[in-house]
Amino acid sequence: MHLLSPLRKALLAGVCAAATFVSASASAATLKVGYSDWPGWVAWQVAIDKGWLKEAGVDADFQWFDYSASLDAFSAHKLDAVMATNGDALVTGANGHKGEMILVTDYSDGNDMVVAQPGITDMQGLKGKSVAVEEGLVDHLLLLKGLEKAGMSEKDVKLVNTKTNETPQVLASGEVAAVAAWQPNAGQALHMVPGARPVFTSHEVPGLIYDTIVVDPQSLHDNRNQWQRLVGVWDRVVTYIQDPKTQPDALRIMATRTGVSSNTYKRFLKGTHLLTLSDDKTVFTKKDGLDSLYGSSAISDAFNVRYGVYKTPQNVGSYIDPSFVNAVK
Repeated sequence: MHLLSPLRKALLAGVCAAATFVSASASAATLKVGYSDWPGWVAWQVAIDKGWLKEAGVDADFQWFDYSASLDAFSAHKLDAVMATNGDALVTGANGHKGEMILVTDYSDGNDMVVAQPGITDMQGLKGKSVAVEEGLVDHLLLLKGLEKAGMSEKDVKLVNTKTNETPQVLASGEVAAVAAWQPNAGQALHMVPGARPVFTSHEVPGLIYDTIVVDPQSLHDNRNQWQRLVGVWDRVVTYIQDPKTQPDALRIMATRTGVSSNTYKRFLKGTHLLTLSDDKTVFTKKDGLDSLYGSSAISDAFNVRYGVYKTPQNVGSYIDPSFVNAVK
């Protein structure tokens, strides 16, 4: 997942230009949090249903959105926080509403992939062929990484700019040799074209796509204790999902939230590497490379500027606040 398209960027810029008011929700006692159907964010449903947030003294209203709509709501100052990738946190900030990443829930560990036609077994097999991808989105970045690892570049393939939700149909049409998409679109492509296979996935570039909680700075200032307590609940969520004894119940809760079966959801969960707070302390260490939120976000920033998602490089460090994770003992 899941960056903003140029059109959405333009619309968002307009929204933010109009939103010269101070966030109406920033000082609200109830934390308004937007979340959507990525497994690392649906995981919060476990805490909600089990009553762990209330138990921790967190007064939070989790609001369910389509992903892009959640970013729009945050950009319009209708939310205190939104679940977003690190790349999208930069996009949202560059277009007017800057937030701070205070927790990384997970990284994509296979759910984003390049799916090729039958008979193509690796990225080298795409040389000289057409590949459908929504340009400027994170799976465009994934495709570039896959080409780079195969000793090629973007010049070695012909990009066909395609909406991500249309990639399954485009692959099935036979017009392209491969598509780059995230779940569930990637799974639909595999289902619609028997014999198709992933030739590169986010499993091969762990940390390229981090999934985070992005919080309005004013809300962080006004409600710091609540945000700290919310972060403190996260390990309980991860443990409940990963423990074989409780995982069936966790899958039931998450599957119910998203309207799929538990078995289907279990496959999605396998492509999502959940991070504990201990893991987060490592990820929040400032250094280059994909094993750091700083390093990964710097790569996303360079990609965003190169492909015109926004024009000016962002101060990546100003989007990251490790203090909440580090305060948990």
